[in-house]
Amino acid sequence: MAVVIGGILVLRLHAFLALVFAALAVAALTPVAADAPSAVERVAAGLGKGFSNLAILIAMAAIIGKCLLDSGGAERIVLTLRGWFGEKGTPAAFAASGFTLGIPVFFDTVFYLLMPLGKALRMRSGRDYLLYILAIVCGATMAHSLVPPTPGPLLVASALKVDLGAMMLGGLAVGSVTVACGYLYALWANRRWEIPLRPSAELDEEALAAMADRDPSKLPPFWASILPILLPVILVGGKSIAEVFERKNAFLAVAGDKNVALILSALGGMALLFVWKNRSLEQLAESVQDALASGGVILLITSAGTAFGTVLKDTGIADAVVALLPEQRSVLLILVAYFITAAVRTAQGSATVAMITSVGIVAPIAASAPLGFHPVYLALAIGCGSKPIMWANDSGFWIIGRMSGMTPMETFKTASVQMIVMSLAGLAVVLAGAVFFPMG
Repeated sequence: MAVVIGGILVLRLHAFLALVFAALAVAALTPVAADAPSAVERVAAGLGKGFSNLAILIAMAAIIGKCLLDSGGAERIVLTLRGWFGEKGTPAAFAASGFTLGIPVFFDTVFYLLMPLGKALRMRSGRDYLLYILAIVCGATMAHSLVPPTPGPLLVASALKVDLGAMMLGGLAVGSVTVACGYLYALWANRRWEIPLRPSAELDEEALAAMADRDPSKLPPFWASILPILLPVILVGGKSIAEVFERKNAFLAVAGDKNVALILSALGGMALLFVWKNRSLEQLAESVQDALASGGVILLITSAGTAFGTVLKDTGIADAVVALLPEQRSVLLILVAYFITAAVRTAQGSATVAMITSVGIVAPIAASAPLGFHPVYLALAIGCGSKPIMWANDSGFWIIGRMSGMTPMETFKTASVQMIVMSLAGLAVVLAGAVFFPMG
């Protein structure tokens, strides 16, 4: 953990390099049999394991997100939800849109997409600017840590051997509660503080006015826009539900496989871009290439995290932590997972790296003895623990502040505190679920 945090904060290394160096350090310092593979070979094997488990999922998720953005599908989802919620319900529409788009698209991209619309509405209404900002934040940030195929929850579910459908359904359930709590905080903060609309380099007033008056008829229909997001949830979640009730379904047995479901969803996203945007095959290939380039970086980071977790198991750290816990540890391990993740997130700033580091410690503990509850609760606790505390070492902190025009202090007392509220609300829901609905 010291190598990971020090490498990112002190040496300014890329997260992939920091995780690989940490894995090499752990492997080199761990006593092994004389005929065991070398430290480099064990790290390489861990990297290969990560690639084999996550490569298709992350690549397809990147394509889905890129196609939604380029086709205008993401914008159609926002406008449709805003139409459903009405003018007064626009902030709630922002939260719902952020959560929906945060499933296949990274937080910073969702924020960049929605924030200009929030500014345009502030120009038109003259009020509730902070409410717009925090509504966007509370939706997008929770999906980023709770619902696959976003890389963080995807890796955590894989490490804890949690069925992807169960992780999706659990993430949606816990995420809904946390978003609701974050939205309530946003309403309170909006009444307490007035944030003015300040000029920023990203969009001038003319561009904002044009955005407020854009023609939505040129965007793809809502059903086609939402399909790439809902399809994997329906297929993978449907397969999980069918298995719970011991109902075998030949279609879901194939299409409900996580890799197949994401491939079908990516094809839907590509069709959206090709048909409604009238893109040529060359332009479509260019969008896919850009998506794979960005997804490749995430795949490297998550695979390095898998390697780190793999060599961490050999150290015996799991046995050491188990020895500190009471014999009937029950839900205490959920608290351990949450606070380890929160500590790493606060120290180095990245929610994804915090989840990767934490699950490397927690997964061997979970595998060492019966938990008494479904491991999905551990995975969700790690997701919730990746939220606090967002401050100056987190790129998201500066993205929120720069795009909205808030000062660092304004960002901390509003968005950062909102993150803490949502995180604790999520932890409470996870604990309650593990106690009253253990499913173990």
